Amino acid sequence: MEASFWDGKRAPGVVDSIDFTQYDSVIDVIEHAFKAYPDNNAFTGIGHTLTYRQIDQYSAAFAHYLQNHTNLKPGDAFAIQMPNVLQYPIAMYGALRAGMRVVNTNPLYTETEMLHQFNDSGAKALLCMDIFAKSVQNIKEKTSIETIIITSMADMLPGVKRMLVNGVIKYVKKMVPKYDLPQALSFRQILNDNLGQSFLANHLKEPNDTIILQYTGGTTGVSKGAELTNRNLVANMLQASAMFEQTNDNGQPILSKTTGKENATIVAPLPLYHIYSFTVHLMTFCHLGAHSLLIANPRDTETFIKAMKQWKMSGFIGLNTLFVSLMASPKFKELDFSKLVFTLSGGTALLADTAKRWQEMTNVGISEAYGLTETSPAVAMNPVNGFERIGTVGYALQGTSLMCIDDNGDEVAIGERGELCICGPQVMKGYWQQEQATKDTFTSDGKWFKTGDVAVIDEDGYVSIVDRIKDMIIVSGFNVYPNEIEDVLSSHPDVENCAAIGVPDERSGETVKVFIVAKDGKKLTLDEVRAFCRQHLTAYKLPRKLEYRSDLPMTPVGKILRRELR
Repeated sequence: MEASFWDGKRAPGVVDSIDFTQYDSVIDVIEHAFKAYPDNNAFTGIGHTLTYRQIDQYSAAFAHYLQNHTNLKPGDAFAIQMPNVLQYPIAMYGALRAGMRVVNTNPLYTETEMLHQFNDSGAKALLCMDIFAKSVQNIKEKTSIETIIITSMADMLPGVKRMLVNGVIKYVKKMVPKYDLPQALSFRQILNDNLGQSFLANHLKEPNDTIILQYTGGTTGVSKGAELTNRNLVANMLQASAMFEQTNDNGQPILSKTTGKENATIVAPLPLYHIYSFTVHLMTFCHLGAHSLLIANPRDTETFIKAMKQWKMSGFIGLNTLFVSLMASPKFKELDFSKLVFTLSGGTALLADTAKRWQEMTNVGISEAYGLTETSPAVAMNPVNGFERIGTVGYALQGTSLMCIDDNGDEVAIGERGELCICGPQVMKGYWQQEQATKDTFTSDGKWFKTGDVAVIDEDGYVSIVDRIKDMIIVSGFNVYPNEIEDVLSSHPDVENCAAIGVPDERSGETVKVFIVAKDGKKLTLDEVRAFCRQHLTAYKLPRKLEYRSDLPMTPVGKILRRELR
């Protein structure tokens, strides 16, 4: 029987091999880009653009401050909690240059979720938006955070525009709750005070040094920090770059390294704190000298479209939810797609109808990719040169081997279903301070990472994700775990028992549905359930559907059978 182990055919037009040793660290990649593309547009946020030279100067100033005006030491955990604004790449590159281990933090986290992540990671410093400072104030004394830096949404914009935008956010929209953090420092003031200063290049530079702690949910309901190393992130950057440099029918690169003001513009609506967007925009397109158009609030569709209107886009990074909401606006059709050469989808399943309509509107197909937080994240990707196959997630990336196994851990044949396992340089070191959880997620020989996803690899090498072994729910690309929701709901006095599952949703791919067994017949409304959960859970984790049952299907030992509910 032919096994499903796959280490063969790759996407058409991709280089045969990659030298994974060409960079030792993430900082080597970034420093090279600063030197190679100083005058290229690097990032645009809220209508203002910074070049690679400016990002270099600002991040160097921040690195100098962290090394010379704080008690932070190389390897200390530095948390960043912001939406997609210009401060993000400056802070990220600056913290890494200073030798910090960065903890990417979702700004929409509740105080309970923040507290767990900050304490689990041992964060000693935090940079956050003033919009979230009140929550930081409420939990600070329960953490080890010593240095707090605050920024406002428009801090990197020029004078009058900065004051106007920040003023509207604070005084008109009243989005900044009053907070009391007298020890907090101003990010903008730090940059102004340290601009032109140098820093010591003592970053974490060994290939196996953990430089990013990227938190992901667990089946126990407690999020775990995936340790992503220099080797992991550099390898995945090089793998992704090879895909974006595929050649077309004329043998020309789809998106090659670009220089000058007309460098490729890539739309960046996905949050930079998510590993998908982090690796693509802060690393891959930095390596290629491209320009990322940062979208702070992609849910505001009209503002989103307005931000894109002044640019001729070369690429678009998104997911099914975003594509659907954009195409629903008549103004989307007015955009200039003449330079668009690829659209990449990941994080959640791409629907065939969405891909078809996008192709009709933009004249460019959508290439679906697949990855996980634990794999930095990309594992497989459809070609971006017209060979994409809808319904699949494409080929394994260069240097990546795939295997599908049955319940006994044995390989299955090509074309048969099995749990997808991955071996490659992008696979994480392990879970931070979670030795047993790390051991459990690899095969017994420690070589293969078990994804929990059921896949089929066909004879051409295309991979299809067909089911999930784990009970994880994916809402708009974010992982949601049933136990976390059930733990919250079960604490309500009127809930006797409960279960959570994912159900299909046209906009978000999946949404959360809860089943409740009421205590003493007291039935809560969906609004009451959501209001209760909102105290402890981020918005995307909130239940959107509710069903009452007299009992729930269970195993003899009392484990709820979510599969039967699905």
